[in-house]
Amino acid sequence: MQYSASVNKLTQPLVQELVDNADKLRLGISKLDNGCTVIDAGIDVPGGLEAGRIITEICMGGMGTVSISQSAYTDNWPLTVNVHASNPVLACLGSQYAGWSLSHEKYYALGSGPARAMANKEKDGKTIPVEALYQELDYQDSADSVALVIENDKIPPIEIVDKVAKACAVSADKLTIIVTPTSSLAGCVQVVGRVLEVAMHKAHELHFPLENIVDGSGSAPICPPHPDFVKAMGRTNDAILFAGQVQLYVKGSDEEAEKLATALPSSTSKDYGKPFAEIFKACNYDFFKIDGMLFSPASVIVSNVETGNSYRAGKLDNALLDQSFGL
Repeated sequence: MQYSASVNKLTQPLVQELVDNADKLRLGISKLDNGCTVIDAGIDVPGGLEAGRIITEICMGGMGTVSISQSAYTDNWPLTVNVHASNPVLACLGSQYAGWSLSHEKYYALGSGPARAMANKEKDGKTIPVEALYQELDYQDSADSVALVIENDKIPPIEIVDKVAKACAVSADKLTIIVTPTSSLAGCVQVVGRVLEVAMHKAHELHFPLENIVDGSGSAPICPPHPDFVKAMGRTNDAILFAGQVQLYVKGSDEEAEKLATALPSSTSKDYGKPFAEIFKACNYDFFKIDGMLFSPASVIVSNVETGNSYRAGKLDNALLDQSFGL
């Protein structure tokens, strides 16, 4: 797979949209001492759903379309985020995947978005090194300005900012960091907006050939925010686990398409069946103790564009969704 598009160049107009419309979108714009632009989407400002929608498109490297609509799919949660990417491999795995582990002293966060494709050096804990993923994608971006999205309730220390700029081989004044707390409205949208990305990541973990994924779309209900970090994070995950819908368009054999559909849903995981916050607590708040196969949408359709056949698996779970969302 070879790609010529620059995810960082494609996102520059979206980043500028956030800056130009900061008051309308209720965002905070500031400059650090090293020149880095920081966009606060929910720490000291309200932010909102529309800001989250645009930030989700930035996470997808400008290669995805994100919309917010009302849906009757769930019993009680009609507000829905819809995502589509005509190049889901690059948009989701090459940009949106939160694979850059950033830490300094007591500060820890995961970075996602197009800057990852410039750095191409991060490791993702016990899973596949992202470096190896980019080698598999045969992709490394080149651009003058870069953007990184961080899910945290604090602005990163300047040491992390300098590290990101150095890894991306740009000066700090060419770096924009967007911070979206999990408990914020923008944070809810940008995490739930990963519904297609988690399906792509699981497909990769299942060793489905990425070059056979042609197109993809997904949707999931936008969860109500919660001030407690663990509960907020649990709700964003549960929106996908219990009510995320994804359709992938693939080529290859029907056997492989059906096998992918059968294995993709979250209900195939041994940890499925309780709200994510409860699972996380039972694992002593250690992500790596959670079954990696849990992180996937509730319901999937895999359509083979070469044969015209489609395969569906998984189901919506309204009861668990209501339990998680506090109804």
